[in-house]
Amino acid sequence: MAHMAFTTSPALTIGFDLDMTLIDSRPGIHACYQALSARTGTYIDADLAITRLGPPLAEELANWFPADQLAPMGDLYREMYPTVAIAATPALPGAREAIRAVQDAGGRAIVVTAKYEPNAKLHLEHLGIEPDAVIGDLWAEQKALALREYDAAVYVGDHTGDIRGARAAEAYSLAVATGPFDAEALRAAGADAVLPDLTAFPAWLANYREAAA
Repeated sequence: MAHMAFTTSPALTIGFDLDMTLIDSRPGIHACYQALSARTGTYIDADLAITRLGPPLAEELANWFPADQLAPMGDLYREMYPTVAIAATPALPGAREAIRAVQDAGGRAIVVTAKYEPNAKLHLEHLGIEPDAVIGDLWAEQKALALREYDAAVYVGDHTGDIRGARAAEAYSLAVATGPFDAEALRAAGADAVLPDLTAFPAWLANYREAAA
């Protein structure tokens, strides 16, 4: 019986980014930056900060705090985040259906995000989105570590950093134009395909599986 493992195709695994791919994290992050500003007395332009979501928190905090404060400010932000940001953050259109489409096809849907992993899980639990695994604290090319570990064939994201992560993992890069980059910019950055949003994902997946078969 042991040899059967070699004749059975592994389940299709598709990775998804979180912020601005599955969730509209702008309201929650905006509220959290405002709370951090009030708590520390340091000015943070929350309106500006939410236009450049994707990279790790420390990159944004470096615009407002000196280098020696980045670690403690990051810890404070992450500590405040659950009470300030989770309830304020909605799912993006088609997010639940996209995850379910992968699972209904017999595949695995994983979330690979730069967000602090416990807070990423809180978002998904709050919204009733149930991926097969959640891997946090990985940005751009680092995402390939998780994508390779789970043998992901496709990675779905809204940021050029997500495209770089897919490329580094030798996975298909499917982009959604729901974040800071439009479809043209995502194609220029090397996405294999671009969808307007995740509502188009189930039909894309059906076509992808048909072509693969």
